[in-house]
Amino acid sequence: MAGAARRRDGNVTQERILEEAMTAIAEDGLASLTMSALAERLGTSGGHILYYFGSKDLLLLAALRWSEAALAEERRVLLARRITAERKLDLFLRLYLPRGPRDPRWTLWIELWARTPGNTALREAQAELDTGWQEDLEALLTAGVARRRFAPLDAAARASELLALLDGLSTRVVLGEETGRDPRPALEAARSAARALVPPYPSGGQGTVTARQPR
Repeated sequence: MAGAARRRDGNVTQERILEEAMTAIAEDGLASLTMSALAERLGTSGGHILYYFGSKDLLLLAALRWSEAALAEERRVLLARRITAERKLDLFLRLYLPRGPRDPRWTLWIELWARTPGNTALREAQAELDTGWQEDLEALLTAGVARRRFAPLDAAARASELLALLDGLSTRVVLGEETGRDPRPALEAARSAARALVPPYPSGGQGTVTARQPR
C-alpha cells in the first residue's frame, strides 16, 4: 500500500526516479542507463517513467537540473558564511569539481554538451545552469576584492576564465586522465589556477588558496 501511494504522488515519484538515475549512472555508467533498466531498479515500468519525462534526453536533463539545484543551494549557503574569501573560493572549487571518474553529474554534463548544438532546449538549459555558477563566482570575487582579500580584478572576466579551466579539469577527471593524491582529483591544479587568476591583495598580509586549507 505504501508503495502504491508513493507511486501516485507525482512529485515524490519524479524525485525518486531522478535519484535512482543518478545512482545508476554512478554505478554502471551512462551507456547502461536505459528506460527499462531504470524501471527495473525502481520496480516500475518504462512507460511510467516516460509518463513524467517523455524521453531519455528529457530524463537526463531533469536529473542534471535536480543535481544542480542542490548545488545552487549549497552555493547560496557558502556565500552567506562568515569565513574568509580565500576559504570560500577553496570551497567553491571543491563544489564545482567532480568527486571522481564516476561522478554522475559530470558524466551528464559531458553527455549533454555533445548534444546541445542541435537541441535548443538543452542549449538553453546549459546556459541557465552555467549562468548560476558564473554569477555566484563573480559575487564571491567581488566581495573578496571589496574586503581587500583579493587584488583588484575584473570579476566577470576572471570568473569566466576560472570556470573554463575547471571545466577542462573536470572533463579530464571524468575521462580518467587526471589523478593525484588529493581525495578530490584535480583540486591541486584548480587551486594553482585560482592563485594565478585571483592573486591576494598586495598588502602582503592576506592569505591565498593553498593546499593546506582545513578540510
